Amino acid sequence: MKNFTIYLALTACLFVGKVVAQETFESKARQIADKIEKITKDEKEALKIELEEVNKQFENGAITKVEADVKKKKLAEARAIIIENKVAVSHEELKELVQQKVNGKILSSESNPNERDSIVQIGKKYKITSKVVDSTYIDIKGIRRKYNDRKKSGERRTTSQFVFAAGVNNLVTNKSVANSDYRYWGSHFYEWGFTSNTRLFKNDNLLHLKYGFSVMYNNLRPTDNRLFVANGNQTDLETSSVNLNDSRFRNVYLTAPVHLEFDFTKAKKNAEGKTIFRTYQSVRFGIGGYAGFRVKSKQILEYEADGHDVTVKEKGGFNTNDFIYGVSTYLGYGETSLYLKYDLNPLFKDNATKQNNISLGIRFDLN
Repeated sequence: MKNFTIYLALTACLFVGKVVAQETFESKARQIADKIEKITKDEKEALKIELEEVNKQFENGAITKVEADVKKKKLAEARAIIIENKVAVSHEELKELVQQKVNGKILSSESNPNERDSIVQIGKKYKITSKVVDSTYIDIKGIRRKYNDRKKSGERRTTSQFVFAAGVNNLVTNKSVANSDYRYWGSHFYEWGFTSNTRLFKNDNLLHLKYGFSVMYNNLRPTDNRLFVANGNQTDLETSSVNLNDSRFRNVYLTAPVHLEFDFTKAKKNAEGKTIFRTYQSVRFGIGGYAGFRVKSKQILEYEADGHDVTVKEKGGFNTNDFIYGVSTYLGYGETSLYLKYDLNPLFKDNATKQNNISLGIRFDLN
């Protein structure tokens, strides 16, 4: 009777231990799944509030449409990084939990073979799969992550960037910008767009092909109280009959830039001896060009009349070229660089004196 009692006690302990192990696995996995879901939900709600605030600023006229788009892009990228970092910790916990189960440290339910390697979450069963070779796959609540050296090492050969540039703008006349008819600091340009950056060689980080699309805004402010006047097929600068507070001529283009980029970011070795390629962490140099078409041209005149502020906006062709093509280059460090672009075709189609647009400024490639 005594031996039977001891045997029964041992059997009960083994059974309870097995049940506790199963409950520990399921409860831990469920907690991690809930954590991932909460992180994503909370950060999306926070981003929604931030975007609504930017929309209010735009509607109130505090910022322009371009500034609003730039802010939204930065906010979305910041929240994406936060989600990535927070979820990565939970994924590592889940990966370790699965690894312990694969190694037999945590047992699965034997009552139903179909319930093995699964988690019941909000009435639904989600499959957990693992492959312990060179990577681990985890799929829970529709979130699939692939843990392998290629992803961790930043092995994506193509990345994407939001590009924004701004600076001064002018016209080259007789191969010179000296003694220009346009204000040097008052004439400016803006450019924004999206690009892709592809590493050309598998095992070398130096050469990249950078391509995408950009919207360019080229502004000219004439000197000496002048404005543009279309006289037939000629567009001339003429002195205004009223005293102008501002005279601005704007041309907007949609272009497709292409650059060969040299990125001097050094490759590194990880703990396992594999090469890691990074971009935008050292000196960068790009050379290439762009081509596109004119979206619109507008002249804006501001002056006072009878004690009132008057603004006149004239839209039209002004005999400008409908297409644009040119060369461009940039040199910088990280995501910031000095940017130069030059139109190879003249601004006006048939003017006796050919004048080509040139721009110099700062460029940001937000990787």
